Amino acid sequence: MTTEETNVDLKEVETKDDAEPKEKEEAEDCAPVAADADATEADVSEADLDEEQEKLPMTGGEGEAHRAVEAPSAGGAEPGAAGEKNGSVKLKIPEEEPEEVKFIGLTKEELMRVAGTPGWVRTRWAPRCRDLPAINWWNEGPLYQVGDIQAFSDTRDLKGVEQKISSLSQLKVRGLVLGPVHVAPADDAMSLRFEEVSSEAGSLEQFKSLVQAAHKKGISVVLDLTPNYQGTSGPWFSNTSVTSVAERLKSALVFWMKEGVDGVQLSGVERVAAMVPTLWADIRAIVQNGTDDGPDKRVLIGITERSSAEEVSSLLSSSGVDLLLSGVLRPPAADPSQSLQLLYSSHSQSQLAWSLGGPAGGHLASVGGAALLRLHQLLLLTLPGTPVFNYGDEIGLMDEDTKFPRMLWDSEEELNGTLQEERVERLSLRRFFQTLSELRVKERSLMFGDFLLLSNSSSSSSSSSLAFLRVWDQSERYVAAFNFAAAEPAVLQLVDAALPPQAVVVLSTNSSALPGDSSVDLKELRLGPLQAALLRFPYTG
Repeated sequence: MTTEETNVDLKEVETKDDAEPKEKEEAEDCAPVAADADATEADVSEADLDEEQEKLPMTGGEGEAHRAVEAPSAGGAEPGAAGEKNGSVKLKIPEEEPEEVKFIGLTKEELMRVAGTPGWVRTRWAPRCRDLPAINWWNEGPLYQVGDIQAFSDTRDLKGVEQKISSLSQLKVRGLVLGPVHVAPADDAMSLRFEEVSSEAGSLEQFKSLVQAAHKKGISVVLDLTPNYQGTSGPWFSNTSVTSVAERLKSALVFWMKEGVDGVQLSGVERVAAMVPTLWADIRAIVQNGTDDGPDKRVLIGITERSSAEEVSSLLSSSGVDLLLSGVLRPPAADPSQSLQLLYSSHSQSQLAWSLGGPAGGHLASVGGAALLRLHQLLLLTLPGTPVFNYGDEIGLMDEDTKFPRMLWDSEEELNGTLQEERVERLSLRRFFQTLSELRVKERSLMFGDFLLLSNSSSSSSSSSLAFLRVWDQSERYVAAFNFAAAEPAVLQLVDAALPPQAVVVLSTNSSALPGDSSVDLKELRLGPLQAALLRFPYTG
């Protein structure tokens, strides 16, 4: 073999050796199929080496093999390399001990690197979570109305309301609906002063301090600006004054927005919306459109005396208010299931508001009866939409000679006899309300879950009972069941494809009949007279 031939052969060997690392790097970046191809090439190369090894003697100690690849060399044999051919290259490949395989978790960086790849999707597949709906702050918890400042607070002014903010925060109240507090002599439109706080309510400085204190606790403040709230000629005075009052309200809204209010409540919205539609559109724009001073969305709440579900639905659409309080659930209303279904199917649940009393209607315990208080609390706090309560509804405050009775604030002083029993009952009612309110805030199915009326196949109690299901994605499901009959127990036979055979009692208006955490049969759910229960069952996929 000539020197020139030897140099060419050596260049080929060197070129091949230099190329191997590059090929290995490219292989590591390929898919698993490419990796298998590299393994095949490695097997072929090892077979070729084995063939050459058969031509050479084995040297070295135990566990060590010497393989030679024939390669011409110009220098001849190395000294001391016995048995080697002239120009041979000796490769020493030691046997490797098998490494112990250890399985460890991937780091965050490694997870991020492989997340979304086809292999990851196949091995890490899980049902996609449903996107959370867009909701407003007034959909996040109950609204609490204080229509009479003097009746609510110990000090009989706005400062006293501020002192009770922590108590409202404990109830998970999301919005405080305050007043009216402006100067408005009865039936006297000329003396109306929207921007002045009545001396009976307090002062503007007290109002500002109250707003700041409420915001620190995560409670928004809505101001009732119903013009003629103390008169008898209607909330907007006479027909001839609606235009001028609406014009004056526009400038007043700008004033109160700058003072930090988070919304406005108005009675008689159907009247002003129909009589002065252009001015009503301006009023809506001022309240509902964010500004540089207050970019957060503000709520416009309307109040109507209408009680027909069809009429309420129509007014909610035509008026453009964010929430509309009505008498649709107020006794002696017809079967509530029909009204509930009509309103739920016609509007987003973020537009729905539920109340049985309110400033004009009175307190919950008086409107529905003290025996139904817990049942009505459970109903309002589990329906889809925003529950609205009057001050004192959490403790069963009753209307006496007025719809604005004095609020009862319990202290730790010792009481005897009947007074002690009454206080124990008030505290029990408050705990029931607080537990429900906390559940509504915490549980997605109750906060914004889908609403499904459940049919009761038991004909004996179908007319006096109500049951519905609240469901959100993969969250726990809730069934609310009610028996409105005052004398007869009810047996609800709830059968639906979405229901399991049994559910667990979360809360009951009669804990002795249905204790918490007990399991009940949904195909034969027994409720006593005027009893309601909230049940829960898990998502099963």
